[in-house]
Amino acid sequence: MPAKTQMTEKLLLLVLDGCRYDIAMEQMGVLNHYVDYKQAQLIKVLAEMPSSSRALDEVLATGVPSYRNGILANADIRLSKERSLFDLVKTAGGITAAAAHYWQSELFNQAPYEMKRDRIQHDPQKGIQHGIFYNDNQYPDSHVFADGHFLLRTYQPHLLLIQARNIAETGHRYTSNSKEYRQSVSQADQLIGVYLQDWLAAGYQVLVTASHGMDEYGLHGGSTAAQREVPLYIFSDIFPPDCGIEKMNQLEVAPLICSLLKIDTSERMQIGRS
Repeated sequence: MPAKTQMTEKLLLLVLDGCRYDIAMEQMGVLNHYVDYKQAQLIKVLAEMPSSSRALDEVLATGVPSYRNGILANADIRLSKERSLFDLVKTAGGITAAAAHYWQSELFNQAPYEMKRDRIQHDPQKGIQHGIFYNDNQYPDSHVFADGHFLLRTYQPHLLLIQARNIAETGHRYTSNSKEYRQSVSQADQLIGVYLQDWLAAGYQVLVTASHGMDEYGLHGGSTAAQREVPLYIFSDIFPPDCGIEKMNQLEVAPLICSLLKIDTSERMQIGRS
């Protein structure tokens, strides 16, 4: 085990499940305002397949494709066997936290999830050391943001995951062609406007992305652009300005986070599809 070092960088990863790239471009005025003024960068990310939630939760946190990590279906309830971003931050001497859907707890802390035991977790031995996990897919995004902000202020984690699911749930119910879906994307953008300045002032690099998109039938999991193309907004003084990168593969997100946190990647993380 490498000697622990004190981390200096901090990063907040905000995952908006179900947020399509094109609809983010249309509806996310707060985030796109920062891009227009060159205070943030926007990259189109091609999500891995299967473009389903649990599989891509695993991909985003490990950088390992599904055929290698073994998590291919939402019904596959078990701990990840990979070294996740949470593990890598702990190894580097950092603190981890998440306000997220309970599948994150099942992947990186303990499975299966039991609400009475696992709703709130504080354990320095776990991958996610400080966690507030919800199991109701209707849990309001406003509450998830507030939970995450509490974890940030209370524990100052070096890696904080906030995962909101209202966009995906609205897309499943009304499809991505609906007024309701666009309203949900806009509402998430407005919530970001409430918190973003506080997060940046606290010294956090902020990445905003989605695990997957949503199609006109209210589905994801497959191969279409609507299901796979998602945004990645980057607020960071470390990431090169005007980098010229317009597109990237989702496998590259975890190594990018390691680079921004100035920690080592895992041996099994992949860059692109090599």
